[in-house]
Amino acid sequence: MFVEMTTGQSSSEVKSWTHPDHFVFKYTLSAIAATVAEIVTYPLDLTKTRLQIQGEKSLNGVEICSTAGSTTRRGMVQTAVGIVQEEGLLKLWQGVTPAIYRHIVYTGCRMAAYEQLRENILGREADGSFPLWKAVVGGLTAGAFGQFLASPTDLIKVQMQMEGRRKLEGKPPRVKGTFHAFQKILTEGGLKGLWKGWVPNVQRAALVNMGDLATYDTCKRSILRHTNLGDNYVTHTFSSAASGLVAATMGTPADVIKTRIMNQPTDKNGRGLLYRSSVDCLFVTIREEGFLALYKGFLPIWARMAPWSLTFWLSYEQVRNLSGTSSF
Repeated sequence: MFVEMTTGQSSSEVKSWTHPDHFVFKYTLSAIAATVAEIVTYPLDLTKTRLQIQGEKSLNGVEICSTAGSTTRRGMVQTAVGIVQEEGLLKLWQGVTPAIYRHIVYTGCRMAAYEQLRENILGREADGSFPLWKAVVGGLTAGAFGQFLASPTDLIKVQMQMEGRRKLEGKPPRVKGTFHAFQKILTEGGLKGLWKGWVPNVQRAALVNMGDLATYDTCKRSILRHTNLGDNYVTHTFSSAASGLVAATMGTPADVIKTRIMNQPTDKNGRGLLYRSSVDCLFVTIREEGFLALYKGFLPIWARMAPWSLTFWLSYEQVRNLSGTSSF
């Protein structure tokens, strides 16, 4: 009898965890779609990071360039070409492993959290609609929650993206791989060091998801309600295009601050040597480089978010459909 009861309980648990509308099942689907989108668009993210560091001053006051082989500032295309010529084609994917790890945590959490907020906490209206203000609150909350949990992987990713340039500059590598980067950060700054830069990180994610999730959800519902288009790839394409543009506009300033905070050198106690806080970084950047410096990398951010958003949402909606899960 005990064996039968145990077996029965196990079967029930397996069934519940693999149900198409279960939290874990949707989490897995979003992580798969995010992995596909990240691999396809990662070179643009690396280019964006190099552009955002360009112009920043090092500890000795020397201005940093996007690649080691140049003493002048470069644009997006020149930076990407320079990386390929001076470091090699595969360096465009340097740091992609922690980037994938990040999205498994970040995107899985933010997507699942948004749906929970929409369906069970904030709730839809009587007619089934989801008001814009609720979508904004849901996007902000889900983005902040997901990014806080994934912040250590983002820190590792940013530091690994800069290793190619350090090598060409003749500097010793800071990290040898994902696991070594994790160990180094943990040794130098302790557990707290893994969350270095988490404040601008979370701020950026909240703004980006307010633009991404709220815009996609609202656009999709509006298209379905006011046009003859069905819930298909055409609707998903229009919605994702809008969400990528809004997300890039909302998130670029916070992304610049986040990148600089996370890339700055630290003392033995894990304190930053260039900026005291994200607010200090904001004022220093504006004072020394002007307000438009906050939009450094906007073109590659938007150029990356557009195909990333398109790839992710089309993949996500498709895998949900194939697995029998209801549309987002």
